[in-house]
Amino acid sequence: MEQPAWQYVSSAPEPSAAPAAARTLVIDLEGALLRSELLMEALFSSPARLLARFGAGGRPGMAALTDVLAQAEIDYAHLPYDPDVLNQALAVRARGAKVYLVAGRLPGHAAGIAAHLGFDGVVTPADLAAGGLPFDRGTIDRIENRRGRNPGLKTWAKALRIYQYAKNTLVFVPALTAHQMNWTTLGYALLAFMAFSACASGAYLMNDLLDLAADRQHPTKRHRALAAGDLPISSALSAIPALWLFAVAASLFISPLFLGVLGAYLATTIAYSLVLKRKMLVDVVTLAGLYSLRIVAGAVGVGVVLSEWLLIFSLFVFTSLALIKRFSELSMRESAGLADPSNRDYRVTDLQIIAAMAAASAMNAVTVFSLYVSSSAVTPLYSRPWLLWLMTPLLLYWFGRALMMAHRREMPDDPIIYAFRDGPSRTAVAAMICIMLAAI
Repeated sequence: MEQPAWQYVSSAPEPSAAPAAARTLVIDLEGALLRSELLMEALFSSPARLLARFGAGGRPGMAALTDVLAQAEIDYAHLPYDPDVLNQALAVRARGAKVYLVAGRLPGHAAGIAAHLGFDGVVTPADLAAGGLPFDRGTIDRIENRRGRNPGLKTWAKALRIYQYAKNTLVFVPALTAHQMNWTTLGYALLAFMAFSACASGAYLMNDLLDLAADRQHPTKRHRALAAGDLPISSALSAIPALWLFAVAASLFISPLFLGVLGAYLATTIAYSLVLKRKMLVDVVTLAGLYSLRIVAGAVGVGVVLSEWLLIFSLFVFTSLALIKRFSELSMRESAGLADPSNRDYRVTDLQIIAAMAAASAMNAVTVFSLYVSSSAVTPLYSRPWLLWLMTPLLLYWFGRALMMAHRREMPDDPIIYAFRDGPSRTAVAAMICIMLAAI
């Protein structure tokens, strides 16, 4: 049976050496109680504010950074505490015993955590080694960390959001719609898919680091690997440049132009994480642009001319899906009785207008597709273009179903992932692909 990462150690020779009520529980803050790193928590509690303070201080160096981190505003109530250790400590405290935390850095934050949890104070490792403790050394029970946590593949897959790679299949769309499905184009499209997936995973990790405080107050996002403390922040910081370097290397095998498109995607993603996602409707337009940029990258990667019809259709489709995503998030908060999101410029009362805009964008996408089918642009590509009209009712059905599921609060945050998991949606998409192939 696997042993816990912390160990319970008693320093008393016999259980009867002192009354149970007189014993003192000493807990290592990092590695035992806290499933994260206190220094990193201070660093990412409010990165923008910390950078502003550090820049305004005019004192470069570790000393200045340490002072700034000591003044960081950490939300002690939502830190990822180990539930077993915390419950044991609270049970001991309820019996009248004293509980102290052991912390070797950022003593102010350690004292704040102790006060928040109702513990008696903080001691340092040096205090434990040299004496001068506010309790008798012979009555210590200690919970200490004996080995580091090694996140497994499941944790990494969760943190990298492997399931989100379904979005990156959009790079295959230009080759499919241009009827250039040969081994060469498939190889380049696959390489483009890998480059976008690595780049996106690095961006997801960065976004989760910047959103730690907000995610921990979210009903579902608090289970993300970084927010829950399953993945150390330092590990994520090491993985981000490694993922982006792989994306750059894969892009160089395709073309410098593709690397430029991927760079534009990454720059926009960073701007979205830092600023744009907090701007009303700007975030929606940015998300739609990021989805469409995958299609542009696919066309560049396989060397086909991007159809303006496909680009316009994509913009309307992804604008609708981005609005549905915001609708789902806000409706979830409304159902849970939560306040307006702190990291988004939306209010729960915006639900009706967001739903109307999502429906309008969806219908515009269907209109653009109908105009394309009736245009002369389909003649060189399809021998039976009239069959494409059968896709119109399927598109109406799929968009209508997505809007209805969101209205019923039965759709997860991301409608594109929902389309891959929802049975009727998969059937509709498969039917549209079959119709397109039959029309060739």
